Amino acid sequence: MCCVLFDFHDPTKNLREKEVKRQTLLELVDYISSTNGKFSENVMQEIITMVSVNLFRSLAAQPRENKVIEAFDVEDEEPLMDASWPHLQIVYEFFLRFVASPETDAKLAKRYIDHSFVLKLLDLFDSEDPREREYLKTILHRIYGKFTVHRPYIRKAINNIFYQFIFETEKHNGIAELLEILGSIINGFALPLKEEHKLFLVRALIPLHRPRCLSMYHQQLSYCITQFVEKDCKLADSVIRGLLRYWPITNSSKEVMFLSELEEVLEATQMPEFQRCLVPLFRQVARGLNSSHIQVLRLVFISVFS
Repeated sequence: MCCVLFDFHDPTKNLREKEVKRQTLLELVDYISSTNGKFSENVMQEIITMVSVNLFRSLAAQPRENKVIEAFDVEDEEPLMDASWPHLQIVYEFFLRFVASPETDAKLAKRYIDHSFVLKLLDLFDSEDPREREYLKTILHRIYGKFTVHRPYIRKAINNIFYQFIFETEKHNGIAELLEILGSIINGFALPLKEEHKLFLVRALIPLHRPRCLSMYHQQLSYCITQFVEKDCKLADSVIRGLLRYWPITNSSKEVMFLSELEEVLEATQMPEFQRCLVPLFRQVARGLNSSHIQVLRLVFISVFS
């Protein structure tokens, strides 16, 4: 019953059927929260089918063609809300509780929550509806924690999303949420750091400073970068040089973000690493001292001279 889809763009259509489905979904949410006993393979298969039918869809086209160019203005605009959210929300809640349930056997469930399923889930992060992205963030984090076999694949898939965003489209609604997940993942990395993690920092995270819409995810990106430096202080040189490579020349607002991040990185930097990047760093500081932007000047003194 819950695999039947309805047109929510016409609020007068199928009112009774929509309400019946909504109530049925709510009953399923209650059941999955209170059941005792492991879910059978047949039940898992039906659950994943229902979730897939409802969630995996073509996302609504974004009406604002100049979204990236006007990135700083877009933050104040109303996001596009999905008309089918009355059903989508309950499906997300149901799936979240299924993944988190102690009755869900990960070894059995991984046959259905496979690489293909995870990839389709990641595609949904481009949704313009922030409510959907918030659910996706929580669910993907749960999957990462429970299905350890999928961890390398999830990191690689997120990596590919970043590459496409940085070097091809500069358009994606879920970069902040993906970085938020990665912040928790990086926090849990064991020491010494694996080479693949260091490459991810250099090839994906640092180049994320390049896009014009940096302000939409800078807070989460800065946290991830700082986590790396705090785990391995030897990475500070690569991070500082990376920041200098992408340093904005004419955008004072973006420069303020870079300086704030530089301040956090320098706090975790040891003297040997600081000395390695001293010359290019102070060349940039000298250019900053000529800035006519008062906040840039203030942050130059705070971040470096303190």
